[in-house]
Amino acid sequence: MKKIWSSLKPYLRWAILGGTLFFLLKAFINHWREVAAIQIDAAGWINLAIALAITLLAHIWAGLVWGKILQSFQQPVKLSWVLLVYLKTNIAKYLPGNVWHFYGRIRAVIDVGGSLSAATISVLLEPILMAAAALLISLTGTQLNLVETHGNILTWGLQILSLVVVLLSVHPRFLNPILRLLNRLKGQTGGNQVFQIKHYPLVPLLGELTFLGLRGTGFLVTFAALTTVNYNQILLLFTTFSLAWVLGLIIPTPGGLG
Repeated sequence: MKKIWSSLKPYLRWAILGGTLFFLLKAFINHWREVAAIQIDAAGWINLAIALAITLLAHIWAGLVWGKILQSFQQPVKLSWVLLVYLKTNIAKYLPGNVWHFYGRIRAVIDVGGSLSAATISVLLEPILMAAAALLISLTGTQLNLVETHGNILTWGLQILSLVVVLLSVHPRFLNPILRLLNRLKGQTGGNQVFQIKHYPLVPLLGELTFLGLRGTGFLVTFAALTTVNYNQILLLFTTFSLAWVLGLIIPTPGGLG
């Protein structure tokens, strides 16, 4: 099986790259007229350049957060290596299914001697913590009446319930029994060391909040390049972007709905 995987691995990388380019080209063909109709002045181009820099910084920060998660799991990785892997595999996010970038990161960690369990948990923690961060931001906006709910208490309650479920799902008391069960299903003996999470990932959660802050700022600057944004709209747009980000993590469309 390993021999077959080794022979297919180079072709799989090219297939993923080809698939990514295909869907980007398809999106360009379908929407190039709409893009061409947009009129952007000199100030708008400056805003777009700033937004691009902020977005790139956000992805670099997210890569460092993932690296810190791996290092907290005692994995033999350096932050510089993790950052390159994160940015390269991020391209695969634009393929349908929204899972290929996770697969690439898990394979990369295993190839340098990392644990399958630790690699898998690290790539699962990242989007879960991102969702928690986005829900925190959207809930804050809702509580400050930045998003008009028209008295819909059910919507507010569902957001709180979702946040509680997400925050509890990454607690060691919930994850460690699942890890032990998975190891038993794989047929590992009790003498083998089972990967366990030792503490709640609070620092990575704060890191993902920072990522969402940078990502949302990039969105706002991009929005400002296309239309006028009033001061009282900023927090509303930021909250709406956070909600869209959560949907983008859940719905398996290329690039995410966000």
